This record gives sequence, structure tokens and C-alpha cells, in this order.
Amino acid sequence: MNIYETKDIRNVAILGHGGSGKTTIVEAMAYIAGITNRMGKVADGNTISDFDKEEIKRKFSIGTSVIPIEYEGCKINFLDTPGYFDFVGEAEEALSAAGGAVIVVNAKAGVQVGTQKAWELCNKYNLPRLFFVTGMDDDNASYKNVVNTLQVMYGSKIAPYHLPIRENGKFVGFVNVVKMKGRRFTEKSEYTECEIPDYSKENLENVREKLMEAVAETSEEYMDRYFAGEEFTYDEIRNALRTNVRSCDMVPVLIGTGINGNGAKMLMEIIERYFPSPAERFLSGTNQKTMEPFTADYDCQKPEVTLKVFKTLVDPFIGKYSIFKVCSGILKPDKVLVNVNKDTEEKLGKLYVLRGKEAIEVPELHAGDIGAVQKLTVTQTGDSLCDKSMPILYPMPELSVPYTCMAYTSKNKGEEDKVNQALNRIMDEDLTLRTVNDKENHQMLIYGIGDQHLEIVASKVLDRYKVEMVLSKPRVAFRETIRGKVKEQGKHKKQSGGHGQYGDVTIEFEPSGDLNKPYVFEEKIVGGVVPKNYFPAVEKGIQEMVAAGPLAGYPVVGIKATLVFGSYHPVDSSEMAFKLATHLAFKAAFADPASKPCLLEPIATLTVKVPDRFTGDVMGDLNKKRGRVLGMNPDHSGNQIIEADIPMTELYGYNTVLRSMTGGIGTYAYEFSRYEQAPADVQQREIEARAKEREEEAK
Repeated sequence: MNIYETKDIRNVAILGHGGSGKTTIVEAMAYIAGITNRMGKVADGNTISDFDKEEIKRKFSIGTSVIPIEYEGCKINFLDTPGYFDFVGEAEEALSAAGGAVIVVNAKAGVQVGTQKAWELCNKYNLPRLFFVTGMDDDNASYKNVVNTLQVMYGSKIAPYHLPIRENGKFVGFVNVVKMKGRRFTEKSEYTECEIPDYSKENLENVREKLMEAVAETSEEYMDRYFAGEEFTYDEIRNALRTNVRSCDMVPVLIGTGINGNGAKMLMEIIERYFPSPAERFLSGTNQKTMEPFTADYDCQKPEVTLKVFKTLVDPFIGKYSIFKVCSGILKPDKVLVNVNKDTEEKLGKLYVLRGKEAIEVPELHAGDIGAVQKLTVTQTGDSLCDKSMPILYPMPELSVPYTCMAYTSKNKGEEDKVNQALNRIMDEDLTLRTVNDKENHQMLIYGIGDQHLEIVASKVLDRYKVEMVLSKPRVAFRETIRGKVKEQGKHKKQSGGHGQYGDVTIEFEPSGDLNKPYVFEEKIVGGVVPKNYFPAVEKGIQEMVAAGPLAGYPVVGIKATLVFGSYHPVDSSEMAFKLATHLAFKAAFADPASKPCLLEPIATLTVKVPDRFTGDVMGDLNKKRGRVLGMNPDHSGNQIIEADIPMTELYGYNTVLRSMTGGIGTYAYEFSRYEQAPADVQQREIEARAKEREEEAK
């Protein structure tokens, strides 16, 4: 592969709804550019992008693939991202390295939720973008509907650069609105000039007029000429449109077909012509020595070599690759850089450019280019690597927070460590995955973006590392407490030859009013009926009992225990005896109905963001889940942000429910808020379930 200067590089993310044809159009461009001698198909599992076994098996993208394509002196690094929402972290990583985006829309399916999410991600990263409407050869394709929908949603920014030409119902070419010429496809992605059909001319004039208005708005001179009725030259139009696209004031709409490759060449031409090179993007970090800003701006003239790792690829067969973007300078092999995040030196070794799973060795990489190195010791996704003299730290990528939770364990006993090691390797690749050791409930938890995300992780663990993990519904951490005041005696008396055991306590139990503390202990002993040296033993007994309550074995919170009376034996009493006596008093308190023992369930504060039209459905569902809506706030973008308190037991599977109700567009987040008394039926069900668990464990 040739070495490219910064000005000749384009980094482009391919976005869109799952199944819209993203991988197919990338495959078509690779074929047109001569990288492959035949087009692979997703259905056949032989595309460049989808090389992972899980992707081949499931026939959709799971991870982002880097596909560099050389086209007419320009290197376009395509970042083919997954479209399904469970893998949004992959798209977010790609966008942190991209300088533009192609949003693929299927002409038959139209604008879908994934299209809207792609637009929102581009807004987040302030990326120039264009729409590529694929599948135009389908009998039910409707380019007009797609454009109309986009214009309704995003206004006058939407600018069709092409109009379709059909003959006998078949898609055979397009009208280039910028050049005002017809194009008929010949073979591959080639085309010849043709007449503009009469049926296109009326619509063409309207579309052309809007483009000319956009051109006129780029300068006062152009505006004066426009109102004077003067025509713009082609170069003037192209330069003005380029300015609008790069400033995100205009979003072109192009057309083609993925499976036949129609439009692939034209798409690469538009990307090279209208999307910015890294030299036109801005980037800054922080010098960790001086804490002053460092302006990188992908300047290859800077003597400081800095780079940022935006993705990690771990494969048992091809090894570990850290995929990075050069932020400044020119990177060469065998360079020793400092990982600023870990404050550790790393030797880079050979430099590669990845094309799917193929690693192509290169002699150097200029600022703005994307490359990879193998087997870095401590480097992870998001880390910054720099010269030792200039430790520059770049911002970490902002990734979606995982809220879908499952408990996991190994299928075979004794393989727990193997499962955890496998998950650690997968988490090196996937920052939207995390594990938690829930010591309280004696379970390991795994958090992901959605159920499918976690299912695929379990499949990867089995396929890659030959160990099977089992996913299950996680236990929720209840608490136990009392609501009434009782006085209970606990007497431990045992005689077994020699010294016996004797401890006698009377303790008042009542709510402390503070559910954040397990217990409060006091003593009100008069006359020395219980010697002071046994007070710590009594408190120790309370401390041991609150760890696992009598109702269902959950921790006890919010109780106050006051030692008010007791007795002792000068010979047989001991700290152990008083501790055991306290255990008896504690159990008696929870057994006494007057203490009103109960289970407390954890309550989460839930935030749901949905379009206005789904507000009623979401609120109705929250009511069914025992949620309490606290309020609604519009975000002034057609969405409502609903805030509610909801029991955490009701959040299991909420990701799937919300997607079903909103067609996948709804998002949510939650955090633990407090504990509240659970309803009687919930308490009874939980107590019975825990009793059954303990019986099975005892067998």
C-alpha cells in the first residue's frame, strides 16, 4: 500500500440501520477499486468487513472493520460499523476517529430508527455527512419517499445530488443535479452520459433551484449574482457545495445499488471531493507536564509524534492489534512511545494497515492516517501514545453506558477462572461491556447494551476460548428491617461438665430511622446486671446477625438495639455466651409480629427519553411496573424525558420492552436511589424463593 500525505486521506464512518446494506456497499467499493476480483456477499459470509465467526454465523456486523481503499490518488479509510443498537459502542469508537460519515438508507425500507440514531451520532461529533440510498434496483424502492421523509425530519439541509432514471420500471441510471446531466450505468460502477428523461425535468428544476440557493448563501458576491439572474460556473458550484457540506449546512443524497455496485464509484468521488481531509479537522490534547493545551490538528509537520488508540482487536488466531489514528507527526516502525494514561513505555514494532482481518505492513504513517500495531503490553482503547518529551493526553471516547444486566457462571464447575479470563480479553475489545462481583448475592454480573449483546459475548467465549458460560436472571439485593418496637430476651445456658456457658440479655429493638446504616447499638444497664466487659460481645452479636437477616437471608438495615437488662454467672459467663444470647434475642425480635418485620426493595431513579408520540405507552408501562412518574421535560427536539422511580426488580428486561414499544428509538438510564418497603405479595414471593434456594443448596 502506498504512503499518503494528510491532505490525501479521508476517514469515513459507514452508518445506518441494521440490514440497510452498509457492508455490501463497502464491498462494492472495494471491488470497484480492484481490491477484490469479485464481490463478496453477507449471505455467503465472504465479505472483507464481516470476518469474525459470529458475524459470519449471524450474517450481520458486530464490530467495526477498517477497510482502506485507494482511489485516484486518495486513500479512504472506511470504518464499517454495526447497525444494530446493541453494538452502538463500536459506532461511537469509529466516529471518534472519523472525519465524515455516510449514512446508508435502504430505498425499500425507507428511513428507519437506525437512520435517526446515525444522524444524532453525527451531530454529537459534528461530522459532515451524506446519505447513500441503496437498493434502488428493488421493485418496491421509493427514492422520493426517502427524500421527502429526510426533508421533513431535517429540513432544507437535505440536498438530493441525484435523481433516479428508470426504464420499464428498472433502475438504469441517475441525473447528476450538480452537472445537470444524465448518467446511464454500463458495467460495474461505470456510466455513460445520456439524455435527461422528460419526467425528471420538473422535479430537477426544483431540486436544482434549492442547490443554487445554497450556493448563493456562501458569500455576498454569490448572493448578488444569484438575484441578478447570473449563472454560476461548475467550479463555483462545486466549491460552494463543498463549503456547505464540510460545515454541516448541507447533506447530499446519493443513490445506487449495493449488490450490483451501481453508484460505488460515484460515492468515492463525492467523498474525495466534498469530505474534509484530517488536515481540515481540529484536535487538541493536554500536555501533562505543563497542563497546557497542545494543538495537534493532524499536522504531520510537527516534530512530536502523537497517536490515539480508538479500537482494540483481539483474536486467538491473528493476535491483538491496537488500532490508532496518528494525531501529529509522522510515525515510523520500531518507535518507543510513552502510554500517557498508564505512564509506561511501549515499543511499537512493525506498523500495519488493517483491511478487515488482513494486516498490510507499511513503512510509515502520516498524521490523520489510521494504522495498527501488534502486542502492546498495557495499551487499551482510548489510550494516548506520545514521545517521552511531549506527554500529550487526548480525551477518552464517550461511549454508551451499559445498563442491561445478567448473572453469569461457568457451566462446568471449576471453570470460573477460565470464563473470567475470556471475558477480560473480550472486554479489551469492547468498552461497553463490564463485569461486577456481587459479593452480597454471591453472583457475578455482566453488563452490556442489550440482551443480544450479552448473548453474543457468551457465544464468543465458547467459540474462541472453549469454555461455556450460562446467563441467568440476576438476584436483586433486598434488605430486611423492622417497623415496630419490641423488647426481647435472649438466654444462652449450657452445662456440659466443667465450666458451663451462660449469657442473658434483654434488648429493645426499634427502627433507627437511618436505612443507610445496618444498626445503632446502645446500652442502658443499671446496677451492673451485665458487666461492661460483655457490652462489646453483645454488639458483636448484633453485627453478625445483621449480615444475613432471619426473613430471607438479606442484610438488615435501619435497626436500633438497646441493651436494657440481663444477668450473668461469675464462672460460666463469657463473651461467646453473651454473643449467642444476643443472636437469640435478635431472632426473637424478627419472629415477633409486633416488630413488623419486612423486606425493603431497592428503588432506582429511571430516566427515559422517547419521542412525544410514545409518551403515553411508556408511562402506562411504568405504572404496570409499579413505577411512579416524577415528571416530564421536553428536550426541544421532539422528545420527552420522563423521570420515574421504579423498583429495580422491574428493570430486568426493560431494554427489550422499551425497544419494542418505541421501535428501538427509546433510550433509558437509571441509578440506585434508596430502599423502600416492598408490597406484601412481593415480600412473600421473595421469602419463598430464597427459602427454596437454601433448600436446594443444602441438598
